[in-house]
Amino acid sequence: MIDPVLLRERPDVVRRSQEARGGSVQLVDEALQADVERRAAITAFEELRAEQNAFGKQVAQAPKDQKQALVAQAQRLAGRVKEAQRAANTAEAHFAAILRNIGNPIVDGVPSGGEDDFVVLKEVGAIPEFDFEPRDHLELGELLGAIDMARGAKVSGARFSFLRGVGARLEIALMNMALDKAVANGFVPMITPTLVKPEVMQGTGFLGSHADEVYHLGNDDLYLTGTSEVALAGYHADEILDVAEPLRYAGWSTCYRREAGSAGKDTRGIIRVHQFTKLEMFVFTLPENAEAEHARLLAWQEEMMQALGLSYRVIDTAAGDLGSSAARKYDVEAWIPTQGRYRELTSTSNCTTFQARRLEIRYRTESGKTAPVATLNGTLATTRWLVAILETHQRADGSVLVPESLRPYLGGLDVLEPIAS
Repeated sequence: MIDPVLLRERPDVVRRSQEARGGSVQLVDEALQADVERRAAITAFEELRAEQNAFGKQVAQAPKDQKQALVAQAQRLAGRVKEAQRAANTAEAHFAAILRNIGNPIVDGVPSGGEDDFVVLKEVGAIPEFDFEPRDHLELGELLGAIDMARGAKVSGARFSFLRGVGARLEIALMNMALDKAVANGFVPMITPTLVKPEVMQGTGFLGSHADEVYHLGNDDLYLTGTSEVALAGYHADEILDVAEPLRYAGWSTCYRREAGSAGKDTRGIIRVHQFTKLEMFVFTLPENAEAEHARLLAWQEEMMQALGLSYRVIDTAAGDLGSSAARKYDVEAWIPTQGRYRELTSTSNCTTFQARRLEIRYRTESGKTAPVATLNGTLATTRWLVAILETHQRADGSVLVPESLRPYLGGLDVLEPIAS
């Protein structure tokens, strides 16, 4: 959640952020009032408890003939203390509930607005041109014996697929290439749980406005994660960390999304599916270093795009399209030839102290006190990247040239050839 001190001392910053996000500005005033009531309730409880402690000493020292009357007073006072404690707990819960509905205050410079109000920061690489009619990734995948949507639907329903043959090998090669890049830049490889507790899902901000995207196992009260970011964020929950140097983890996991609200969108192929594989970078660092670390995550993503020979652009996502946890998010979108437009392949978010505050992940300051760390995340490879790779590097006969950077991960294979029907 957001910093209560920031809310109290600089409410206009939070108001401007809510306005930019298209969220409720009134929530800020409600939170301020709830904070006043919370602190008053806590003060009243603490004063009564101090009075109770002092009166307890008086009872202990009183003559025997006076104790009975004093004990009765002590019992009445104890009842008032319990009632004050209940009031303080209620006020605390009310304040926390309001704060949970306020998004992370955005970083200066983030564009206002919704999904279509992003700012293009750069475009890299020439748009691919063909002297033949290019095939889309599904047609190519079927020619190569790499993607089987029909049997995916037969086994599991719509938006599921089988990656088979060179399709399976290509995904594994991509993931291993990304993992090598992550390790070379100081990330610890992690294979993460894909089922997490509600408090971890809540702590990372995935049970807010996008809760309908998440699969929930009611009998176990566990959630299937749509990114290893969730498990990695929870890895250090309730801990005090040494983040003089960033703690970097690379989580390899299967991911699940319900794709609620996407009926009719991207129904062909593997652009928008319920299950996919992803390698996610996740960082714990000092708050003052978060923006510089964000730039590094983006640079590593761009290096992957360039190594794979993909044309792409980088956008600064508008505030209303950030999600509650991110204070800034960059999307990297690759050119998809058969769609004639850029599509998101990866993103990286600076969540500042928002997630760490919820999950009680802290570091010790020079004064000896503790404070929340900053968390960041960014995808370094995922199943959707196969779409851009296949379409960008296709040839007229339906074969696909393997990017040179991927060949060592495919046993030196340089061309994916169509198989006999």
